[in-house]
Amino acid sequence: MLIVDTGPLVALGDRDDKSHAACRELLETDPGPLVTTALVIAEAGYMLSRGLGVAAELALIAMIRDGSLGVEALTGADWDRVDQLIGRYADLGLGVTDASLIAVAERKGSTRIATVDRRHFTVVRPVHCDAFELVPAMG
Repeated sequence: MLIVDTGPLVALGDRDDKSHAACRELLETDPGPLVTTALVIAEAGYMLSRGLGVAAELALIAMIRDGSLGVEALTGADWDRVDQLIGRYADLGLGVTDASLIAVAERKGSTRIATVDRRHFTVVRPVHCDAFELVPAMG
């Protein structure tokens, strides 16, 4: 299972993004399943629509509709964990979107996160492993 953050989804849709090629290869070849949260979809949809137009946002929706990207609903326990994470990492500025991915990764036992922004995911210590494996490899 690969937990997918906003950045790779935006990079996938933007051929001019410096991470486009690496994110495209990762998201098209990873055995998956690829899983994210509705918070990521909202963030990525907004960024794609604003930066690239409605066609890019519709391409994101198509990934969900065709089953290549799963959207995991947050449970009550996930929201409790989001609350704990945001409080514990307040100095880091960990937001609800990244915290939701960490909560889902912990619940699902996933150790891999697709992200282009390593700032939060390298600092946060998950409860189910020593550290997350962050992909794709960045320059």
